[in-house]
Amino acid sequence: MTLHPIVASVTARITERSRPTRQAYLQQVDAASSQDPGALRLGCANVAHAFAAMPEGDKGRATALDNIKVVAPRAPNIGIVNAYNDLLSAHAPLQHYPDLIKDEARKLGATAQVAGGVPAMCDGVTQGTPGMELSLFSRDVIAMATAVSLSHDVFDAALMLGVCDKIVPGLLIGALQFGHLPTVFVPAGPMTSGLSNNEKSKVREQAALGMVGRAELLEAESKAYHGEGTCTFYGTANSNQMLLEAMGLHVPGTAFINPGEGLRTELTREAARTVLALVKGQNFTPIGRLVDERCIVNAMVALLATGGSTNHLIHWVAVARAAGIVIDWDDFSALSDVVPLLTRVYPNGSADVNQFQAAGGPGYVIRELLDAGLMHTDVLTVRAGGLREFTRIPSAQNGQLVWHEAGASKDESVVRPASSPFSASGGLKLLQGNLGRSVIKISAVPEALHTIEAPARVFSSQDELQVAFKAGELDRDIVCVVRWQGPQANGMPELHKLTPPLAVLQGKGFKVALVTDGRMSGASGKVPAAIHVSPEAAAGGPLAKVQDGDVIRLDGIAGTLQVLVNEAEWANRPLAEMPTDLRAANGVGMGRELFANMRRNALKAEEGACTWL
Repeated sequence: MTLHPIVASVTARITERSRPTRQAYLQQVDAASSQDPGALRLGCANVAHAFAAMPEGDKGRATALDNIKVVAPRAPNIGIVNAYNDLLSAHAPLQHYPDLIKDEARKLGATAQVAGGVPAMCDGVTQGTPGMELSLFSRDVIAMATAVSLSHDVFDAALMLGVCDKIVPGLLIGALQFGHLPTVFVPAGPMTSGLSNNEKSKVREQAALGMVGRAELLEAESKAYHGEGTCTFYGTANSNQMLLEAMGLHVPGTAFINPGEGLRTELTREAARTVLALVKGQNFTPIGRLVDERCIVNAMVALLATGGSTNHLIHWVAVARAAGIVIDWDDFSALSDVVPLLTRVYPNGSADVNQFQAAGGPGYVIRELLDAGLMHTDVLTVRAGGLREFTRIPSAQNGQLVWHEAGASKDESVVRPASSPFSASGGLKLLQGNLGRSVIKISAVPEALHTIEAPARVFSSQDELQVAFKAGELDRDIVCVVRWQGPQANGMPELHKLTPPLAVLQGKGFKVALVTDGRMSGASGKVPAAIHVSPEAAAGGPLAKVQDGDVIRLDGIAGTLQVLVNEAEWANRPLAEMPTDLRAANGVGMGRELFANMRRNALKAEEGACTWL
């Protein structure tokens, strides 16, 4: 299939724009690749420290020494970076993965070590609290922790164990700093289906109205989030897994197999076998070469075709930059115009990710996109068969892994072919105008609400909006502007708590929209939300000019976000300053003091909110 001309042209302009930074990055990768393995290159004391705790049999293989005699060849050593903790449902299964990997490595004559752990926090736990203001920057902390883990420099390959929102982008950014290492990502899968996402949302709206109390709300939430694995809606965590499949960084079909299944165990072992097939001397495929411009475009296309998390318009910009590749929201917008929406998974529909997997899952979507000429086929992946291997579904037969073709959609209310999509364009949309640049998850919004024009009510925090809602002050057509929520202001928290009250207002028949320089994530729902407004108010963005009563027009069809104020008046209107009490409170308590330097140095949302550049 011939590559779609828009996909080809977007890839070409990304390649041209990135030429200097990509070339410099690849020179670093090649220089590191040309060195001898660390176990042979480092001083004897360094090597002894690195392998002192290894079992004797492993130690001999890893150091190429046995009873102080040189033996050959030295076995490859896998560095495991693990995001395990037992607080988070998605990461609790990772506790025992290193033992499986070490056992499988030994069977293949290799060794493996846990190089380090990285922090993993949950936005579901911290939403609406000061802890959420650490969330976005935790991505860069995870990237740094990954770099610290791999800096011991005694590894021939790496396995990244992690699943959720900031964890996967952080691991990927960190891994790309060691682009000379073959690297495979190892997920744990989604929890089994509990209370449906629609039923959960109904109870949340009832709670916002005071119709049910804390006991009923907690019961519903606990039925929805009930066991090990990721949340079952198609938010940032599950979007991560879809993108990694599209980039060829998983064992094919690994994304949405539930924890605890025998197949999951075999796929984890297969990750060790896969990465060992990529080390030097074999089919050497370092991650820095694998993640190129075409690979990044494939990830962008997969995100748009599935209506994935808006967070990735920040995270994948940062991921690309870590590989010397420069992308922006114009690239996403151009691709969105031609990439069809192939899935309906909550919040873009009623199905959860388990139903998505049963209907065909990532394998089906990738096949449809490849066959339609909307993804690059000529890319490296962690498998010798290339991206076509990622169109197949894994299963276990007689204790062996086998892959079969995805076939036709098992449920066209969940997954459709590219020839008959839910929408001819992608799930995310760029909005531009005199309020700046922002994005909207248009696939989650009913078509009749793609355009909203109403007077503004300006808030300095989501708590202020909650107070006004409870006082009945918002029962009208309204555009709620929540500012001072960008990276430099307070770390750009997700504003999940706003979804229930705004949905209630919409349910009453009012025209409602949200405009904010904060985030809403994959949980962006049926209320039109212009998010990530950039430049942010705290950086002098025009959102700081908006006043109560200004009429704002959000047009998801035309792709515009405008305040309908006379041009001369708008140009002369002064910028509001962040309230003194808010400025004083931001960055104090719950560890936020330690992130002050990140807030000061964060780039714009469209530049990935990176803190290391």
